[in-house]
Amino acid sequence: MTTASTLPGAENLDRLEAVPAVAAVAPDAPLEAQTISRRAVGPRDVRIAIEYSGICHSDIHTARSEWSEAKYPLVVGHEIIGRVDAVGSDVTNFSIGDRVGVGCMSNSCHDCPACADGQEQECHNGTIMTYGGVDVDGSITQGGYSAATVIDERMVLRIPEALPADAAAPLLCAGITMYSPLRQWNAGPGTKVAIIGMGGLGHVGVKLAAAMGCEVTVLSQTTSKRSDSLRFGATEHYATGGDEGKENLKALRGSFDLIINTVSANLPMDAYVGLLRTRGVFVEIGLPIEKLSLSAFTLTHARRVLTGSLIGGIPETQEMLDFCAEHGVTAEIELISASEINAAYERVVGSDVRYRFVIDASTF
Repeated sequence: MTTASTLPGAENLDRLEAVPAVAAVAPDAPLEAQTISRRAVGPRDVRIAIEYSGICHSDIHTARSEWSEAKYPLVVGHEIIGRVDAVGSDVTNFSIGDRVGVGCMSNSCHDCPACADGQEQECHNGTIMTYGGVDVDGSITQGGYSAATVIDERMVLRIPEALPADAAAPLLCAGITMYSPLRQWNAGPGTKVAIIGMGGLGHVGVKLAAAMGCEVTVLSQTTSKRSDSLRFGATEHYATGGDEGKENLKALRGSFDLIINTVSANLPMDAYVGLLRTRGVFVEIGLPIEKLSLSAFTLTHARRVLTGSLIGGIPETQEMLDFCAEHGVTAEIELISASEINAAYERVVGSDVRYRFVIDASTF
């Protein structure tokens, strides 16, 4: 495990600044307004006055201790956009007033082979996540549901001015989560891509794949979002639920070069992986609680690949943001105030949002 003494920034341990925030206090309790402390700005730190913070389903899982036991009180949020309002003495990449973002990571060792390769999310010494991780001073990291944050400049991203700040916030998680596997598996013109799930992740994936020139198909339980799928750039949208869905899955067998699964429900994996062509790739992004079940024959008989993906490194995330600015890709959002976060959580759980909530940080 990485320790505070081995991490950059550990030379600055003071925690001086009080910041308004909204925090989870127990697994089954509503989030509450609180005041948290942020560390003083160290030599390589930037302080960010947060303007917008997206709500990711991961925030809810973490706040409610559904994946593992959280340490409360905990401020979640890893889709952060704001302006730099202070910089450390050794900061070279950012200046006061710059529009910047922070995604799922707040630090890494910056020294291992993965970090050297720009894959900080795979840090051999332990990536420090934006919330719920162990910070450089040994405290628990606190995320973006707050008015300000302090982050090592090497984990900060430049937000192109062409992107609207509120609609760009979800790109810092949903955007890179979908962009990275598309790039990893060389999606582009002529690639037949299927996106499973048309939610916060899926709708961004459709936009990105379409902007890359792919032929995009959406696979969703129903056709209720078909018009949105086509509007975002898909060429087809098929229902996968009920009898119609069973027939569609049979008819589509062997159709796709790349499938990205965004849903966290357990799927009949043989049926879905069987939708791949020979040497096709199935990327698992959703995180179902139960183990995946798949016959080896489904893979071996057509040399299919089953793999996973988790966000992306800082260089690739910056590449994604620049790509989105060039191609006009943003998330579809509903802007809310801090007082609406608990109601928004219930709507996310009930699949009642198209497609991401973003918090106006001026309301903390």
